[in-house]
Amino acid sequence: MLKSRPLSTALALTLSLFLLASTCCAHNITRILAKHPAFSTFNHYLTVTHLAAEINRRQTITVLALDNAAMSSLLAKQLSVYTLRNVLSLHVLVDYFGAKKLHQITDGTTLTSTMFQATGSATGTSGYVNITDLKGGKVAFGSEDNNGKLDAVYVKSLEEIPYNISVMQISQALNSAEAEAPTAAPTLNLTEIMSKQGCKAFTDLLKATGAVKTFEENLDGGLTVFCPTDTVINGFMPKYKNLTAAKKVSLLLYHGIPVYQSLQMLKSSNGLMNTLATDGANKYDFTVQNDGEDITLETKVMTAKITGTIKDEEPLVVYKIDKVLLPRELFKAEAEAPAPAPKSAKKKKKKAATAPATEDEEADSPDADAPADDSEDSTAADDNGISKMDGGRLVMVLLSLCLAVILF
Repeated sequence: MLKSRPLSTALALTLSLFLLASTCCAHNITRILAKHPAFSTFNHYLTVTHLAAEINRRQTITVLALDNAAMSSLLAKQLSVYTLRNVLSLHVLVDYFGAKKLHQITDGTTLTSTMFQATGSATGTSGYVNITDLKGGKVAFGSEDNNGKLDAVYVKSLEEIPYNISVMQISQALNSAEAEAPTAAPTLNLTEIMSKQGCKAFTDLLKATGAVKTFEENLDGGLTVFCPTDTVINGFMPKYKNLTAAKKVSLLLYHGIPVYQSLQMLKSSNGLMNTLATDGANKYDFTVQNDGEDITLETKVMTAKITGTIKDEEPLVVYKIDKVLLPRELFKAEAEAPAPAPKSAKKKKKKAATAPATEDEEADSPDADAPADDSEDSTAADDNGISKMDGGRLVMVLLSLCLAVILF
């Protein structure tokens, strides 16, 4: 009995972790819709309007998806991307409705809030959607400001993860005069935003080189900027002045990503990131890593840390960083600089024979208290240990899952 306890504990822990992993992970609307080619246009515009990121951040959501034919009818209205965002946000309910729940609505009809209502742009209850259970098993949908007309009907469920996300097809787009009203583009003055928040020196460099134009051209589609503070830029200027005009532009563009990446998105998407400087074979990428709440940007030359957020209003986010990002493409020599070679044993012996070292000389010596170079042996030992550890863990996980299947 005593021997079975560790195995039982391991099994229970493994099952708990398995269940936690299967329920806690955030949904991804883009991946869900990617499995259904007939909804590719709808999926595309959720990304273009930045609604996909908003949907993924929500804990409970229902998406009323439109197939490519329904989207063609909507796009024929030639709405601006900002107006289209409002219309599509009307198709995202901030509550969970699975196929079963649609047919169990109390009193047969209900009003539910949408992401359009949540934006604050909708007046009164125009951001609400009416859901009504009709005869013959049909369920109809209509926006509250559409004079009671129910334009669309439920077609089928695409995916349901109770009570997290439900994606279901409706027959056509919901009509709403409020949502379709012309919407002006948000006014985002990038240089003004950064100049007022401790990044004036970086902004001045963007203007002087003309690189600011590339940053501004990417604003509408989404932009993330990593801005070294004024103190950091001032300390870097001696190196900066030695760069050619073209290299200065590449260095500055290296501090921008052509997509919107909130802090939460950066934490959940660790890995390589392309930048505004990326151009074919010239990768100009860096790696995003996070340790708890700290987020670092690792090039092959150095590592910088995000120290604060200047602006976060989709489609723009600007972060402060504590160092200038140095791409390997421009600072290859620093990335590959060899470590200084240790003094030879002969020189040490000769010095010892000619004159005994004083205590101060011994303390200043770069070889004083230096351990023997066992790096290769220790690396091999570590690799062997890791290999054994990973194999053991793999066996335990497989064994636990097999036992789970047998027992349950």
